[in-house]
Amino acid sequence: MPERDMVVDESVTSVRLKQAFAEAVLDQHAEHGDDTLTVRREAWREVAQFLRDEPDLRYNVLMDLTAVDYLTLGDGGRTPRYEVVAHLYSLSHNQRVRLKTAVPDDDPRIDSLMPVWEGANWFEREVYDMFGITFDDHPDLRRILLYNGFEGHPLRKDYPQDKEQPLDHNAQDPTFYMNKRDDAGSETRHMFVHMGPSHPAMHGVIHMTLELDGETIVDGDTEIGYLHRAFEKEAESHTYTQVIPYTDRLNYVSPLINNVGFVLAVEKLFDVETPERCQYIRVLVSELSRITDHLTCIAANAMELGAFTVYFYFIKAREEIWKLVEAICGARLTTTYTRVGGVMADLPAGFADQLAQVLVLLHEQMHDVERLLQKNRIFHDRMRGTGVIAPRDALALSFSGPVLRSTGVDFDVRKTTPYLVYDRLDFDVPLGDSGDNYDRYLVRMEEIRQSVRLVEQCMAQMPDGPVQLDDARMTMPPKAEVYGTIEGLMNHFKLIIEGIKPPAGEAYVPVEGANGELGFYLVSDGTGRPYRCRVRPPCFALMQGLQKMLKGGMVADVVATFGTINMIAGENDR
Repeated sequence: MPERDMVVDESVTSVRLKQAFAEAVLDQHAEHGDDTLTVRREAWREVAQFLRDEPDLRYNVLMDLTAVDYLTLGDGGRTPRYEVVAHLYSLSHNQRVRLKTAVPDDDPRIDSLMPVWEGANWFEREVYDMFGITFDDHPDLRRILLYNGFEGHPLRKDYPQDKEQPLDHNAQDPTFYMNKRDDAGSETRHMFVHMGPSHPAMHGVIHMTLELDGETIVDGDTEIGYLHRAFEKEAESHTYTQVIPYTDRLNYVSPLINNVGFVLAVEKLFDVETPERCQYIRVLVSELSRITDHLTCIAANAMELGAFTVYFYFIKAREEIWKLVEAICGARLTTTYTRVGGVMADLPAGFADQLAQVLVLLHEQMHDVERLLQKNRIFHDRMRGTGVIAPRDALALSFSGPVLRSTGVDFDVRKTTPYLVYDRLDFDVPLGDSGDNYDRYLVRMEEIRQSVRLVEQCMAQMPDGPVQLDDARMTMPPKAEVYGTIEGLMNHFKLIIEGIKPPAGEAYVPVEGANGELGFYLVSDGTGRPYRCRVRPPCFALMQGLQKMLKGGMVADVVATFGTINMIAGENDR
């Protein structure tokens, strides 16, 4: 790890872990409010099992798992070279912990956590793909974002960025039939069908292989990686400010939430809070983004099921909200609105009146869509009882957001880990009870209403004041100072050329994205560029549970279920 001032804070988690594994715990510290435990590699899975099952702890959700390569840290790197990092969450105790272990370069392997959390599956495959770390006992360890013929591991620090790659895909043998025999000796034939990536319902970026018995889905596999944006690799060679435009492209339907989450993580490294007005504005734009994301999801899902009118109603409402966003920051999708220490600019004159008019239109469109869909027999039959996921399975697969809440699990980052001014605002967290596609539709519809409540409260409570910190470490000086004083010119030059320089250390910040927990994990080496920038993408975890949700259903259910997951390719592939 980078050198840092560590605050020793004996949490309940560390005390219980040291009691049970006295020799396994190598380090414990609290940094920027994050409880971090480093354990021996040999005890990795055993410690994880203990953290999950111990009644006083109950870390039942593996929120994220990633790795860091410390080859180029400082002058000579660090030994051991790699570090595997897991972020755990206890739903019952509302506690978080960061669990880490070192992995040497000459033996890059570690026990898989899949026997503990099923959701480790895709996270470990990604680490294997990007870093080349092998997870022992993983049942399906293969590349996930890159194709089979790709050479090397891109997130290693010694990977040459100009390396040319072979174009062969090494695709699997396209077997279309498989013969099976039942106990009576009669022959059955299961058909293998490839769905996507060219299928319109797969949005051009998902390939599914379905094993069918008639029209019933027996098994299948989901392949992603058709739109890899190299976000985490690009972040390593750009300043913290230059990374902000890349966050727009993670979820291009609700980019402002990505903007806010990233800068909150950088500000956490500095241990600073932005002015009160800035915090209200950040909540305001985040909730507007959540509305547009949910409108898009419902509109597209309804259209793919044949309800084309719904699409026009909600896209019209979305267009009006995007006009508001454009008035705030000058762009509709690629907003780049936030800054480390504040936001780009204050709300424009006349914004309150424009917002009030748009909310009236949104209310009308919501009413129309409800009348079109909620008592529509076709829509109800296609959605009710399809794509079902149980609460236990959803938690094991690291689900969050509307898909998790549709199962009845009450988890929303805005409530459990309040950030900005969410703890001052009154809103409800809608829950389902069946965990099916229809409940996910209802949850998103109600979340739109709750976001409207939050937007109205922000406008009513927002105080006057600055929208940026007055801090030379991170915020640009006024243009008058830049042009009129040598100090202002030098400060501007250093922030642009060298970048903002957070203290060395690490921080993880979760925010509630439209699809669930959106987390940014930053490792700073004290320079102007992130040493490691990891994003915890909500729909990546959701997509690994897609086949479980489809199994036993019909082929027609694929379209409805995939639509309610609301897969965003930029977020999924990064």
